[in-house]
Amino acid sequence: MQRKQKLKAQTRYAELDYLRIFLILAVFMHHVFMPFNGDGWHVMNAESSKLLDNIMVYFEQLRLPTLFFIAGAGCLLLLNKVTFTQFICSKFHRLFIPFLVGMILIVPPQNYIENIDSYNNIIDAYAHLAFSFQVNHLWFIEFLIVFMAIALPADRLLNTTKGSRFLNLLERFSSHKHGLFSIAILLAALRSMLKLISPSQSLAIENVSVSMFYLFIFILGFLCMSRAKIWHGIAKYRRINLGWFLFCSVLFYAYYFRPNIDAHVSLEMRWQIWWILCTMLTWSGILVLLGYAQAWCKSSPSCLRAANEIIYPFYIIHQTVIVVLAYFIVQWHAGIALKSISLLFSSLLLCSLICYFVVSRVSIFRYFFGLKALDHVRS
Repeated sequence: MQRKQKLKAQTRYAELDYLRIFLILAVFMHHVFMPFNGDGWHVMNAESSKLLDNIMVYFEQLRLPTLFFIAGAGCLLLLNKVTFTQFICSKFHRLFIPFLVGMILIVPPQNYIENIDSYNNIIDAYAHLAFSFQVNHLWFIEFLIVFMAIALPADRLLNTTKGSRFLNLLERFSSHKHGLFSIAILLAALRSMLKLISPSQSLAIENVSVSMFYLFIFILGFLCMSRAKIWHGIAKYRRINLGWFLFCSVLFYAYYFRPNIDAHVSLEMRWQIWWILCTMLTWSGILVLLGYAQAWCKSSPSCLRAANEIIYPFYIIHQTVIVVLAYFIVQWHAGIALKSISLLFSSLLLCSLICYFVVSRVSIFRYFFGLKALDHVRS
């Protein structure tokens, strides 16, 4: 009970809102530059940039893991405010309905553009694709649906005597300046073992090496929010964690640009080293982002709340908008810089206009995209 009373004292964690917006915009920018990094995407430019790919591989280790951590923390906060039944209803409307609508209405144009010669027109594509229920970029929401279901028994477990003892142990652990970062050892070991079982990087929910890793990050967010001392410890030791983050960044790129060691180290071992370094970078990055967000992002102005509302539908529609616009932009006779900047600003403008003037102002679209009813917002 003490855990819930401490967390209920603060009704809004502005740092979570700021980071959620920042990270989804980072996901958006990642997808904007995907046609130009030579990695193989829905739409690809004829010319690619290796420099761009070298930069993007670094930020891939930070964006989505931190979003899963934030989702876990937010899940705990919601469970402290509502009953289990209310929680299930909330997640059904917030996650499942947008996920279903997204697969039927939002994803098909991406598949149409990718295989444009296979269909007569977009209407023909919808006839074939609307009920094929392809997840595409909505895999993040699919994972969250599963994780939220797991959060219910996890919350019950934490409220038991054994759960309280575990949180006491984690609280003492977090009081040491290197305590929270050392969780990276556990994370790296878990990821290494999972990669031995399932080496694929497929984003399908059944791929345990990916889904279990993100689940563990989600649970860590859940646990860190369970006690105020643990949560505030992330901010307290942010400078220590920044040092670890910089160290891990150097290790990451040192290995990324390493000389050829194929003759001396097996492929499996090279991949194991890679996943360990990626995990260390991921966890140290999460601690740094959360630590400095707590220190710097304390206010919650009305513009933040408005942006936090529309950022969810922004995420749902953004990749489709990017794919459609990129299909035309990559055909220009221009350099990568002009094309990528044009795609960035045009897709940002179009997504923002759709979210603000259509989704947020029409009741049925608000429901489809997981937003609260207009009368509820006004009250």
